[in-house]
Amino acid sequence: MSGEIWSREEWHARMRAHLRRVEAQADAFVDRRSRGAKHPVHDFLFTYYSFTPAKLKQWLPPPGVSIEATAADLDACPWLQSSRCIHENGLLRLDERRLGLREREFAAWVATLCARILGRAGRFTCFGLHEWAMVYRQSAEHVRHQGYALRLTPEEVTGVVKSQAVCCSHYDAFRFFTPEARMLNILQPDLESRLDLEQAACLHANMDLYKWSSKLWPWTGSDLIGECFELALTGRDLDMRASPYDLAALGYEPVKIETAEGRAQYEREQRELAAKAALLRQRLLLQCKKLLDTRRADKPGARTPVGSAS
Repeated sequence: MSGEIWSREEWHARMRAHLRRVEAQADAFVDRRSRGAKHPVHDFLFTYYSFTPAKLKQWLPPPGVSIEATAADLDACPWLQSSRCIHENGLLRLDERRLGLREREFAAWVATLCARILGRAGRFTCFGLHEWAMVYRQSAEHVRHQGYALRLTPEEVTGVVKSQAVCCSHYDAFRFFTPEARMLNILQPDLESRLDLEQAACLHANMDLYKWSSKLWPWTGSDLIGECFELALTGRDLDMRASPYDLAALGYEPVKIETAEGRAQYEREQRELAAKAALLRQRLLLQCKKLLDTRRADKPGARTPVGSAS
């Protein structure tokens, strides 16, 4: 790791930028939860992805970077007093000796996944059909987002799904398909085939950069996690705009993938998202490789810290 030092001005600016990315959504989710309210688009970022709103708002430097930190900084940002941080001579940094075996193993897996996805061509032919496959031949009372009607009739939804080649490569999307829709999918992804099937065009694989980076917290640093969250937010918006749900009341203009024009629009936005994801995936891969290069200075009898990567 490098011995880079960030001044108070620099890391405070980074922390403010991080909060601009994540604070509004994190606070909105906490507020909705306190009122028992739900949002069919944005709640996903805090339910499917298990990183808490409080942790998301906290800012930490990446490993290998020290920041100038005063006592006032530690009071204002109490998470900087974590046992995973070292504060000496006016500088604060993550203590890389606390990187546990489970976290290293998980970093190795994430690095492999990133490298595999970066090394294979993306398939831009799914057109977001996974959300349609989740309601395929399903009765109204079983539709996931109760309170929001479908834009099309159940018969029309069935027609759209059957008119396209269903080719979902993402296990966590595929497992929510209705049983009838699963049989239509060209692929049958499972956990064991994730490394072999996930690819760079997949909306969910790109949104999952947030999942993998946050599961390695704090060893990825908050800047990368915040940027991955921002990408996941953009991806989720496209995901649901292209779905069969009518979300006009929430201000969402549908991407009508049941039409040729809508499919072309979806692919354009999908490609834009994939290009941004490729840069973040390269950064996450590099960070994982740096973590794997870190050698823990174990002491006899020392316990391996249990990380958040389980």
